Amino acid sequence: MSTCRPEPAAAPSYNPGTVMPARDFKRFSEYIYDQCGLNLSTVKRTMLTLRLLKRMRILGMSSFSQYYEFVISPEGQAEELVHMIDVVTTNKTDFFREPKHFDFLTNKALPELMQNKPAGGPRNLNIWSAGCSSGEEPYTLAMVLGEYFNKDAAGGFSILATDISTRVLEIGRQGIYPGDAVEPIPFGLKTKYLMKGKDFRKGLFRIVPELRSRVHFQRLNLLEGDGFGISAPMDIIFCRNVIIYFDRQTQGRLFGKFYDQLIPGGYMFIGHSETLHGVYDRFRPVSVSVYRKPECNTQPGKAGNEN
Repeated sequence: MSTCRPEPAAAPSYNPGTVMPARDFKRFSEYIYDQCGLNLSTVKRTMLTLRLLKRMRILGMSSFSQYYEFVISPEGQAEELVHMIDVVTTNKTDFFREPKHFDFLTNKALPELMQNKPAGGPRNLNIWSAGCSSGEEPYTLAMVLGEYFNKDAAGGFSILATDISTRVLEIGRQGIYPGDAVEPIPFGLKTKYLMKGKDFRKGLFRIVPELRSRVHFQRLNLLEGDGFGISAPMDIIFCRNVIIYFDRQTQGRLFGKFYDQLIPGGYMFIGHSETLHGVYDRFRPVSVSVYRKPECNTQPGKAGNEN
């Protein structure tokens, strides 16, 4: 098998009804699962076809088989894999999505975490938005924590925002959003934390520098390695509407890693349509789709597929 990038050809013309051959779909779906844990059933075949065609047009490739051979080659893994993952992953998010989570954060989780911080020691909180997409979630968290710590000057926070897609991470780093995207943000927070664009940027809004400096964006494959390679223990982890794309075995393995990354007493937030029941039982449920790591060590739990 050649490991060199093929010479670009004229971009092929595709019939709108094109669907990749079953053999190629099987190879791609297995490779994508191995690389990032996404479980693509056969009903996703048309979706995968359309998204991979975008990359094939750019590279001037004429068949799915040709593209597959390139992606798995050493050069393709170094240069193309990240672009393929970018087009395959689904990124849907909003500011203040599932707002009850932020009410719980302000009224329950933050007071308890700050109360448990040692007197006289550092009182900063580490928060992680895992699967942050284009930044709406971590910036929402930054606004909520900014408001909370305005009332408690003794503390502070930093936010890690990670995603597997380099494309959406760059949007997050820029912190620029259209008017319809920022509509869910309460008016008082808009005036405080957003800057209005002028001239050719009219209709756009940018997160203020003070808030952007609180959020560090980083590419991370959640399933790569035994841990995450993150040195700081986390007080709070948001991983919402991400595990729905993984099978149960993968979910159990992922939440075992999240559990290890959290401090004792730390909080885990997942999507309202998600649950850890039968997936990973070491967390203690404390509210709708909110879990807490016990403050004292307990016996290891098991992923649901191991019961």
